[in-house]
Amino acid sequence: MAARLVRRCCWRHFGAFVSAPSAAPASPLASAAKTAIARALPPAPSAPFHASSPSRWADGFSVKERVEDARNPEHRVISELLETAASPQELLQLNELQSLNSNEASLVIIQLSRLVAEKNLETQSILQDERFRQLVVVTDSQISQVWNNTLVNLLKSLYSLGMDSSGREMQSVEHEVLWRLRRLSLRQLASLAEFLALKQGKDSKLLNEVIKKLELRWTELEGTKTVVILMAKIGHVSPTLMDRLEDKALELAEQFNPDDIRKIMLALAYQNRRSVPLLRALSYHLIQKHSELGLNVLMDLIFAYGKLNFHQPQVFQKIATDLQPHVPTMTPLEVTRCIRSFALLKWLNLPLFEAIAQVHEKLQDHLDNLEPPVLTDLVWSLCVLQQAKVPYLQKVLAPHFHARIRGDQSLKAQNSWLKLVHINAAARLESPDYRGPFLPAEVLSALDRAGEKVAPPRSGLKEPLAGVLGSTDNGRFDVPTVYGWRIDAEMVVNGENKPLPLKALAAPHLLRSEGTKPLPPGARRVAFLKWDFPDFSNRSKELLGRCVMARRHVQAAGFLVVDVPYYEFQDLKSERQRAAYLKDKLNKAVAKEMAN
Repeated sequence: MAARLVRRCCWRHFGAFVSAPSAAPASPLASAAKTAIARALPPAPSAPFHASSPSRWADGFSVKERVEDARNPEHRVISELLETAASPQELLQLNELQSLNSNEASLVIIQLSRLVAEKNLETQSILQDERFRQLVVVTDSQISQVWNNTLVNLLKSLYSLGMDSSGREMQSVEHEVLWRLRRLSLRQLASLAEFLALKQGKDSKLLNEVIKKLELRWTELEGTKTVVILMAKIGHVSPTLMDRLEDKALELAEQFNPDDIRKIMLALAYQNRRSVPLLRALSYHLIQKHSELGLNVLMDLIFAYGKLNFHQPQVFQKIATDLQPHVPTMTPLEVTRCIRSFALLKWLNLPLFEAIAQVHEKLQDHLDNLEPPVLTDLVWSLCVLQQAKVPYLQKVLAPHFHARIRGDQSLKAQNSWLKLVHINAAARLESPDYRGPFLPAEVLSALDRAGEKVAPPRSGLKEPLAGVLGSTDNGRFDVPTVYGWRIDAEMVVNGENKPLPLKALAAPHLLRSEGTKPLPPGARRVAFLKWDFPDFSNRSKELLGRCVMARRHVQAAGFLVVDVPYYEFQDLKSERQRAAYLKDKLNKAVAKEMAN
């Protein structure tokens, strides 16, 4: 008897769908209605809650809403019709064929928004359609009857369709959502916050209220998905919420998969949040549980570690080992990103870097596709490796290339200028087959100011060398050169290792030389290069590639180089000890050169 009653009700409400005159052909919507009714009429009373709701709507529904949906065949029919509708017109016809309540009208609007997004349709004609306006009016008239999950999706759909946010209907929906925030599930709050952060930004009043609720209810977070989404999409809006999310992520660290770890690491990197406990936990589980990592995960992880300057040797070794098989298939941009990230970390992995160096010839055909800063970094890195061939050098030293950044006073542009000067030096000093072009003299003359901005002057050798020089006229300190490198101390010694006055002597390495006389027979130019802790690779006594190239260039410019590493120099406490150390280093360097 109950079944017969349900059947009569359905036919009464949806008879218009199936009682079209025989003279007119049946519409697709009518056929869909017949199919939907046939499927909806014989339900089992004990059917599970999710059986009657499309999976993409069920997420976030309350138990009460699912029970109502499962027991009401009319809701299932509407759901079926919404699922089968293939165009906005079919959806808008529903309001003509059947009187819809506010919840059903909301579902139609939600489906309209999804259809527009899937098919990339224009929305202006939909917003101006009287049938759409009627759907909005029906929804607004009984907004308090709309289910929670449907209400959240309705608000997002109206924004996506381009409804005027200052309109009365939109304000009504926003106010209703604001009123119900305390009753929304945590997943609904997270979904709403993610959407509002993307659409409206930090100034949204509703977003701020949603974030306040999330800050209060963060302990309810259980699954990893919501935590990852909130950290990646909302964390930058609220530092307080991000603090709570970091605590929750630390608690759930063991449950994160590699992609979750990637997203969390990127969120921390973009927000410059160096949460050491969380980074250590993620690093530990990355090594212990995840044996294979994809290329995208590897690239983003090494970028995040570099951005945060967080050192985990075991993780770096794993990333370098896992990256090596991917090197032949990596794009030029991926190769460049990889090199830059490892450079930030000062991490040397010879097998990986040798593999990258062997495939760099593939980049030659893609130079035009790289942005100027990226191309500059690439050629500069190849100069460090002494593998920059003529086409690379010509590309970045051409006038039209460096004209793009001329006049730009930003730190990034000044850094690119300095690297171009280093490349210019490599072309002059280390590339005998290169014939030009070179950087013009006016660019080099302005180098002194740019060099100070990028790398502040440093010198700790003036006092210790005073006794070695004998006179201030016999030495220079913190010397800028035309090669883009600074010499910590410079002197000229005769054949007996006695210092000579510098002022009258020609100095082609200077930006502005005062003297013109050539060096006396048997005399040598000596450059003292002081290497501090940041100049060495991570946990080793090997100089970074940048410093190795600087040393090569100074040596190729005609200097006898005396290295002064920090791990030797810092242990000498008195000026007399340091002076004796520097004099001994000078004598050994001269003796070694004469022996060679």
